[in-house]
Amino acid sequence: MWEAIRRWFDPADLRSVGEPPDYRFSLANERTFLAWLRTGLALVGGGLAAAQFLPPLPLTHLREVISVALLLLGGTVAVRSVDHWARTERAIRLGQELPASRFPAVLALAVGAGAVLLVVAVLARTIGDG
Repeated sequence: MWEAIRRWFDPADLRSVGEPPDYRFSLANERTFLAWLRTGLALVGGGLAAAQFLPPLPLTHLREVISVALLLLGGTVAVRSVDHWARTERAIRLGQELPASRFPAVLALAVGAGAVLLVVAVLARTIGDG
């Protein structure tokens, strides 16, 4: 694991593997990395917004659970994005099949579960006020 993390910060190590690829593939890989990074930042921003601006919810600590879940998910997406970028760049340079990832499906399920929690919170507040 530490070897993989070290490789994220050592471009010379990455460039020493395989053949230099068509730059368009490397740039596409970088754009994908940046899109994942923006997703992570949006999740972190959503977590901070939930912590600061959501009113107290009728379910005890639901606001905090939502906030912490978004913050953790955002951090996970950011770390996962750099790992996927490095593994993909390595595969491109070695002419190998690109690495498969279950992470987009996991992220989609987590966002869906978060949406369900928010629906529960809204309905609980509406029923509680009514």
